[in-house]
Amino acid sequence: MRMSQYFGTASFFTYMKGYTKPLVLIAVILLVDQLSKFWVKLNMTIGQDFKVLGNKFLIHFIENNGMAWGMEFGGEFGKLFLTLFRIIAVAGIGYGLFYMVKNKYHRGFILNVALIFAGALGNIIDSTFYGLIFSESTYYDKAVLFPEAGGYSSLFHGKVVDMLYFPLIEGTFPNWLPVWGGEHFLFFRPVFNVADSAISVGVFLILIFQRRYFKEEHIEKESANSEVLED
Repeated sequence: MRMSQYFGTASFFTYMKGYTKPLVLIAVILLVDQLSKFWVKLNMTIGQDFKVLGNKFLIHFIENNGMAWGMEFGGEFGKLFLTLFRIIAVAGIGYGLFYMVKNKYHRGFILNVALIFAGALGNIIDSTFYGLIFSESTYYDKAVLFPEAGGYSSLFHGKVVDMLYFPLIEGTFPNWLPVWGGEHFLFFRPVFNVADSAISVGVFLILIFQRRYFKEEHIEKESANSEVLED
């Protein structure tokens, strides 16, 4: 069967047109995310950092066994569960993305979901494969790609690489403040990566522009409510 027959009157390229921007966005996010992580793994030791914009933006190398933004999800079983959960979640997001494009959802919404998908997939690559392809990063030794002795861990037990650090405001809480008075504070403390950023930006934009993305649903709800009031 010819491709044109399978897709009916629309050509294959017309069919794929709606997928181009989301796929390009996903590819760019994954490329930047993985290149930055590979560079950090191969060129920095754990805890090492260098300044990009003075003390306000640093590349600071850490690894975590768990969730985004440096949070942890403890134990070997917890790590395996989290990785498998991520894979299932990303498969669901990927299917949802395909459905949204096919049914012509708002383009902005589709691109934001693509950001979330790319970010989740980027961290899955770390936790699934990095333990197999890299040696251990330590405070004294840089990692080696495809070491002769094998990787530092097994499949699904790799560590996620984080490096973006923005300690924007640092100081001490005033003594008169209850509970935290006199204690040191730092904003913004988490160390994260490009994949985390993509997820956060995607979620944030969906929350901000949800009324625009789901305008038809809001109109239907408003008209339904008005009918009830009239009755």
